[in-house]
Amino acid sequence: MAIPHGSNETSYLLPPNSEDWGGHGIPDFVYGQKELVPEGIQWPRSGPSLLDTLPLSRFDSALCLAWRQRMELGLFRYCLGELQTQTLPGAVGFVAQLNVERGVQRRSPQNIRSVRQAFDPEQFNFNQIRPGEVLFRLHREADLPSALQQDDILVVINVSPLEWGHVLLVPEPTRGLPQRLLPGALQAGVEAVLLSSHPGFRVGFNSLGGLASVNHLHLHGYYLAHRLPVEGAPSKPLDPGGRLHLLQDLPAPGFLFYTSGPGPDLEALISRVCRATDYLADHEIAHNLFVTRGAPPGKTSSSSALTGVRVILWARKSSFGIKEGEAFNVALCELAGHLPVKTSQDFSSLTEAAALAVIRDCLLPPAQAGEVQAALVALIAKEEQ
Repeated sequence: MAIPHGSNETSYLLPPNSEDWGGHGIPDFVYGQKELVPEGIQWPRSGPSLLDTLPLSRFDSALCLAWRQRMELGLFRYCLGELQTQTLPGAVGFVAQLNVERGVQRRSPQNIRSVRQAFDPEQFNFNQIRPGEVLFRLHREADLPSALQQDDILVVINVSPLEWGHVLLVPEPTRGLPQRLLPGALQAGVEAVLLSSHPGFRVGFNSLGGLASVNHLHLHGYYLAHRLPVEGAPSKPLDPGGRLHLLQDLPAPGFLFYTSGPGPDLEALISRVCRATDYLADHEIAHNLFVTRGAPPGKTSSSSALTGVRVILWARKSSFGIKEGEAFNVALCELAGHLPVKTSQDFSSLTEAAALAVIRDCLLPPAQAGEVQAALVALIAKEEQ
């Protein structure tokens, strides 16, 4: 992604001397209502190559400039170059990328045995990261009133990035929160998508058992210069009020929540989503969540205009540890149609049918999926009582 040479976001850069990083402090990125842009962010009609010509938001400038500096300073486990990318032939539109280094050098998953596992300070957690890994702290201005409990969110580099600008959104680490989604964290994730002027900046969450590798509350955010199937996949309503929809298209059926922008509608969506994830966690059902700009629910298509924010939730089989032998592991981005592939051989031979088989193997059996759907519809119905 192109970054203007005249960018004035230098306060998010580290001092030249690494000995000064510890005393550098964490700069605040303070944002207000006017910077949350729900509409007008679209994919260029001439293809993703024109994305570099689009103006960056203040958020994008700060994140990308600071992220690139950390890459140049060697704070990542590997240097991320331009990734070989292909759209798999077929109806789905899978975007596959070859990322050998992430497959080899990412941190081994922790020993996790339950979706509800407690935080363990003896395991790796974000209180142990190096000072230079924190880019800035997200802080909402007072003009953004909210009934939700507000947390400042640290924006931290993912030292094993899957794409450009891959960061983690981490609520105050010293609180020792386990990897269970909370409204304040989800609100920060949705607002980060609205702060970005890049249509391909996405945010996601993996539960324990849903391939979260660290049991310390965090969301992922990253840029991908390609449309994904879930942005405009058609859906059908599951409740009379149209607050919960079912994505009907491949790559995997999921529960769709939608908001047209900030305000009471967004807060209601966040509360609704977190009640759903609480239900799943309480019933030991692993899950993944993906936040992207997208089309409203209904009879849409992959080329539909991005008029708001889609939050997609997938309930899935629990998977603890990394599956060896598969071309990719199934978590938040794979369910959305983005496939980071581990080896050159798998990348060159991967087909849509093979990708769908790997994903389907991680989904709930039909009977259990039906039970979950009925339970979530009942949760939504309680709002009207």
